[in-house]
Parts: sequence; C-alpha cells; structure tokens
Amino acid sequence: MINIKENEKLNILNHSCAHLLAHAIHHIYPNAKFWVGPVIESGFYYDIDLGDVSLNEEDLEKIEKEMKKISKSDKLIKRIELSKDEALDMFKEDPYKLDLISRMDSDDTVISAYKQDDFIDLCRGPHMPTTKSMKYFKLLKVSGAYFKGDAKNKMLQRIYGICFENEEDLNDYLNYLEEAKQRDHRKIGKDLEIFMTDDLVGRGLPMFLPNGYIIWQELENYIKAKEKKLNYLHVMTPCLGNVELYKTSGHWDHYKENMFPKMKVEGEEFVLRPMNCPHHMMIYSNKLHSYKDLPIRIGEIAHDFRYESSGSLKGIERGRHFCQNDAHLFVTPEQIKDEFKSVVDLIFDVYSDFNITNYRCVLSLRDPEDKVKYYPDDDMWNKAENELREVLNELKIEYTEEIGEAAFYGPKLDVNVVPAVGNEYTLSTCQLDFCLPQRFDLKYVDKDGSKKTPVVLHRAILGSLDRFMAYILEETKGILPTWLSPVQINIIPVNNEYHLDYAKELKEKLGEYFRVELDDREEKLSYKMRESQIRKIPFTLIIGQKEVDENKISYRKFGTTDTITLAIDDFISMVDYVIKNKE
Repeated sequence: MINIKENEKLNILNHSCAHLLAHAIHHIYPNAKFWVGPVIESGFYYDIDLGDVSLNEEDLEKIEKEMKKISKSDKLIKRIELSKDEALDMFKEDPYKLDLISRMDSDDTVISAYKQDDFIDLCRGPHMPTTKSMKYFKLLKVSGAYFKGDAKNKMLQRIYGICFENEEDLNDYLNYLEEAKQRDHRKIGKDLEIFMTDDLVGRGLPMFLPNGYIIWQELENYIKAKEKKLNYLHVMTPCLGNVELYKTSGHWDHYKENMFPKMKVEGEEFVLRPMNCPHHMMIYSNKLHSYKDLPIRIGEIAHDFRYESSGSLKGIERGRHFCQNDAHLFVTPEQIKDEFKSVVDLIFDVYSDFNITNYRCVLSLRDPEDKVKYYPDDDMWNKAENELREVLNELKIEYTEEIGEAAFYGPKLDVNVVPAVGNEYTLSTCQLDFCLPQRFDLKYVDKDGSKKTPVVLHRAILGSLDRFMAYILEETKGILPTWLSPVQINIIPVNNEYHLDYAKELKEKLGEYFRVELDDREEKLSYKMRESQIRKIPFTLIIGQKEVDENKISYRKFGTTDTITLAIDDFISMVDYVIKNKE
C-alpha cells in the first residue's frame, strides 16, 4: 500500500483531515483539549484529552457525521502567523498547546496556526484550501496513548483515520484493511487454536497450543532434515548466560538495552540470552580443531529472549520470547564463498518449498561514520563487505545495499519478504563475522602447523520459527498445506448407529500414517461438514452406507464441493504423495 507520509498530496490531505477531526471533536465535546495530530504511513491520528469521556466505535460514527457536515460547509482554511506571546495568549486554556509553545526555541519564533470557521489549531502546514477538500475519509479506531509517550503521564485518547482524494481509493484501502484483518495471524491463531497469550504469563510470551505445537514440530523437523543433509551438527545450549560471556562477545556494550535485566545468583550475574552465537563460540572452543575439520556447522533451534517495548509486540511475529533456527559455520578464509553460497542455496530451496516468491535481497553494511555501534576495524569491515559483495555478484543475485544495517560485528545478507498485507520484514539472514572468533580467541591448526583464527557465518534460514509460522499463516489465511496441518483428515460418519464402527476402523488404519480425527458427535452432517471447513482441515471423509458396503472412502478436499470415492489404499497413496511433495 501507498505510504501516506511520503506522498506529498496525501500528506497534506491527511494532515488537513486531522484538523477536520479535531474541529468535529470541538463541536461535540467543547471541553476537549488537543495534543498532536500527525500524519503517519497509514493515515493520521490525533491525541485528545476528553476528560471522563471514553470513546467507542459508535462515537466514531457520530464524529464522522459531524466531520462530513463541516466538510460540506466548505469553510476556508486560513494560515495565521503569531508571535510566541500571541500564541501563548490564544491557547491559554489548553495546557497541551501551552506545552508545545513553551518548548519552541525563541521568543522571536514565528508560530503558525490554521483557522477554519470556529476552530483554530497550531500547525506548520501546509493545508488544503477549504474543508470541502476532505470528502473521502474514514475514522478507523480509537486507542489509548500516554501524553508524550510517557507512562507516567496522563492517558489520552488517540483516534486514527485515513483520507483519500477519491472514493475509489478510499474503498480500495478499506478493502485492504479488511483483507489484513482476515489474514492477521493473531486472529487465525485464535480461530484455529494455534497459540494464546495471557498477561498473567506476561506480554510478549505466547504459548503454543496442541495444534500450534504440531506445526512447530513439523517446521523444526523440516529444517533440521535439510541441515543434516548438509552435515550440520545440532546442539542444545542454556537459555541464559553469564554477563561475562556477553562482555567477551561485545554484545554487552552493543546490545545491552535489548536484553532483560541481569540476575545476581551466588556472586554471579546472569542474563536471559538474546542470541546464541556466544554459546556456539564456546562449543567450538571446547577442543582444538584441524583445518581438516572445517567447515564445522553448529545448528540449534534455540530459545531466545529480547526486551521489546509493549507497543511493538505482535502475536508470534514479534515477542519477547522466540526460537531461532540458528546456526554458526566455522570456516577457513578460503571456504567463505562456498559456504556462503551454500547458505544462499538453502534459503532459496526453502522458499521454493513454501512458494515464497515476493522477497528482496539486501546487503546490509556498516555506517563508517558510526564509531559507537560498530566494531572498530576498518580493514576487517572492508574485507568482509567485499567478500559478500563478490559472492552475490558471482551468484547473479539482485540486491540493494543499505548503509547502517549491519550487525555490530559484520556485514550481512538479509532476505526481506513482502507479505500479502503489511510492511516487508527480514525472514532469513546470513552474516559474515571476523570479529567474534578473535574476541573468543578461537583457533584451528592449519596445514603448516600454525594456529589460525576461523571465520564465522551466522545464519538463520526460517529466521525464528515463531515469525516464520506467523508469515505462513498470513500468506495462506490459515489454509496450511497438508503436511503442516495439525489435523490432516477429519472422518464424519453420516449416522453413528450404522456407520460409526467402520469410521473407527478407518481412523485406526489412517492414523498409522496421518493425523486423523473422528467427529462422532450427535450433530447434523451439514453442521459437522461446515465446521470441518471452518477449521480448514485438508481432507474430510464422509462415511455413509455406500462406503461401508463397498469398503471404500468418500472425501471432500478443503475449498471444493466435489465428493470423490476411492479405495482406502488409493486414498492413502494419494495423501502420502501430497504430503511428501509438500503440495
């Protein structure tokens, strides 16, 4: 979707509409006080103090009606320039505007305000010429927002809205929002009983229900099988570490604000780990290696914890606990290109299996001017960045370069997916690291008997299993391929009195190969069929007298109305083929 903030016409239109919203609020709630109403990527919002009044969806309709009335009145929108003293006097009854004015740089500052009929508001502008310019708008939701974003301050009410130049664009956007709502993995996760959250457990700490854990295990088994074919060695390491471990790695200096607070136990200080590379460095250092041992590929489905602000949390897409499909490849300098190519091949092999086609590759580089964020070694950075650039060029992979997006210890390839709804985000990554092996004094014995420092490739193919699952749920609208579906086959007897025994026999036989449920509730067939569709089960078996007499099965595939009858063994072969080929 279009970025409203970066489109000049829509930016002006939406900022003017924020004032139209405030104007309507002023009419309906005369005692309202106004903080700020900026344009954002998805429209605009206004933070308002309504005293004891708490808005709901019905109130938004009432406010919209008043906005339309003001719009039709076609009032001129006039720019007014004020001195600081004049502005302080004009807004003397509004403590929020007084706060803004008092923090402006100088008493000589020219302050602009915009007036439309009986409403005036501070603003730099520019604005539309009349209120009639804002005809095609919609208020979307209301939520709470602390004054200045500080939880110590008063909670204001934030109203979100959107405005377009024509009705068609507005309707397209509203349809997009409805599509996003239907695809939201949080809604799908609840409907299909995949995961849950509860503040008593903690925000950002999702819990996977039985259905979700089946999907989780399938993803884990899937990626581990691919890694084992590439001679990865899988390990398990603790979910916390000594603070000294992260001081050695450099994460304490560069990443401390993203960690949970340290815990003191018997004179030692521990933190929940935000990443796994320090642990894997220690596993490598457990014994001395020969150049013949390299590359050594250490993989782990690892539990990690990062402090994320509550406002950034989003289901299993972004939480405070997640599991990375992590690995660290310890290589000689001569092996960098081949191993990096192998990682890239693995990424695109996985994307092919999941039919992921909408993505872009980004070579994330350091900002040479930033002497704080990045490890200070120009030669190391130049060498590492050139290595990755050369491989990408040799592989003829299209990519863009982004300055300032590298990890503190090295450059990286990020593969950013563009989801069906929402903004792109990084799913897979491969990072080149000359830094951490030096900090941990890692060595291998080279051909000439000298000890050399290996290079490390940090890589995550599925990223985190949590985020990958969220992505797949949203891309498929919860219609998962058969191999991933928590329930693959649902058996429904038409009449329990006559058909249940055969249905039970089928469940036992099919259950040897697949994940099968038997719906033997005393409900109407149409009700049970409809529920099977709601649960998005790939195959629904309808067992009536014909199936019992002929020792066959009749099935309906999700999303179709055709009923197909097969011999049991033929059905098993068909479903097995679908699963093995990940159709």
